[in-house]
Amino acid sequence: MEAIAKTRHLKGSPRKARLVIDLIRGRNVSQALNILKFTDKRAADPIAKTLRSAIANATYQAEQANIAIDPDDLYVKTCFVDMGAHKNRRRMRPAPQGRAYREQRHYCHITILVSSDKPEGKEIEKPVKKAKLNTEDTGEKKAKPTTEKKAKSKKSVEELEMLKAEAETVEVENPKAAKTKAVETEDVKSESEIADTKDATSQTPAEKNETAPADEAQEKINEDLEKQ
Repeated sequence: MEAIAKTRHLKGSPRKARLVIDLIRGRNVSQALNILKFTDKRAADPIAKTLRSAIANATYQAEQANIAIDPDDLYVKTCFVDMGAHKNRRRMRPAPQGRAYREQRHYCHITILVSSDKPEGKEIEKPVKKAKLNTEDTGEKKAKPTTEKKAKSKKSVEELEMLKAEAETVEVENPKAAKTKAVETEDVKSESEIADTKDATSQTPAEKNETAPADEAQEKINEDLEKQ
């Protein structure tokens, strides 16, 4: 089913109207109307009016032929803009140095053909769906660092145990070598033990003797009381 609608002697240049008509060529009728609704051009409103007229002509012809047609299933098969007559509408515009420029008022003709068959050679744009991330891949990536940390901790514990065992065996065979092994085992201490040793504080002799003068004074007072 096809239907045509025309608008003749529309005020405006055909060059400007073609910029709008090219946006709806080959598109669905509902999508074309939405595009024209949000197009900020003067020719958008008369083109939309012509398109609605073509849809109405298609539904009327379908009713006359006893054919059921859904207006949303129609497509813009062909659409073009032709140059109209100037109608001798000439205007003069003043120009520099006493001259005058002649202006012509342009007119155009709009033609839109609507069809129920999908046009060939142009696919309607569809929204692109974002691909979902595979949860299995993300789970594997998250699990790897934890397993690596566990493996490193196990290796460090095994190394300490091996060094201790070697030190015990060397003590029996060679005491000098045992000292060197003991130094190595001391170097391979955990960070927690080193931190504990740093935090530990030792009490100096001066701190221990801080309470000595007070004790001597108390003893003298006690002696004087006994004498009395």
